[in-house]
Amino acid sequence: MKTIVAGRRADTPTDFAELALGTPPELWLGVEGESAEERAARLDAARDILADDPGMTDELVRLAAEAIEASAPELFNIVPLVRPAARRRRGTRAGVAA
Repeated sequence: MKTIVAGRRADTPTDFAELALGTPPELWLGVEGESAEERAARLDAARDILADDPGMTDELVRLAAEAIEASAPELFNIVPLVRPAARRRRGTRAGVAA
């Protein structure tokens, strides 16, 4: 089965992410062994891209959530916490004339 994004073929998940976002995933994730200077330059470039396209933040979060769900779905198995019922205080109200 072929996956086509923006008229281009995505052979790997990395290809798909790059075509879907228009940027290589390494820009957002970094690469192993990068220097502090390379990391600063990469993050600066990422900030510039997000400043030009604020909607990309939502796309990146969605893509990250999908990747987590695909590789570790148990992280999304959440259990809602039950809140105790609010208690009303009984007694006299201050400042009320009798």
